[in-house]
Amino acid sequence: MPTVSDTYIENRQRVQPTHTNNYASAHGGNVVKWMDEVGAMSAMRHAGETCVTAKINELDFKRPIPQGDTCVIESYAYASGRTSVRIRLRAFRESPRTGEREVTTESYFVFVAVDENGEPTPVPDLETGGDRCRRLRVAALDAEPDEAQ
Repeated sequence: MPTVSDTYIENRQRVQPTHTNNYASAHGGNVVKWMDEVGAMSAMRHAGETCVTAKINELDFKRPIPQGDTCVIESYAYASGRTSVRIRLRAFRESPRTGEREVTTESYFVFVAVDENGEPTPVPDLETGGDRCRRLRVAALDAEPDEAQ
């Protein structure tokens, strides 16, 4: 059975001029796209099936990611339903020179596993696993918006 840690993915995207808005920071649409792609990877690691986005909860943009900085996306599954996987996603602004990070965007996505015909298909239960898994899961549940459940 998959664990929370098995679904943990961290991906980086350097913010280039083609990714920015009029204010020389990452366009929000690009950040959401990157979050959706990495979130789907976490969901598929858990489900063992193709997963599609079903819901995005409380997408909070807290600060910009300047051009030239790195956008780091952190993603992991923290709960599952019969055919769905709940994923916590956070984006960080990271300085490429120092590695200094700060959270810029947070959200919770729900993905649904689908079979080869595009029909919902069951997913396994999510195991909490060791201490790291428990810490990640508790952090996600503590910060999760009420309507996500």
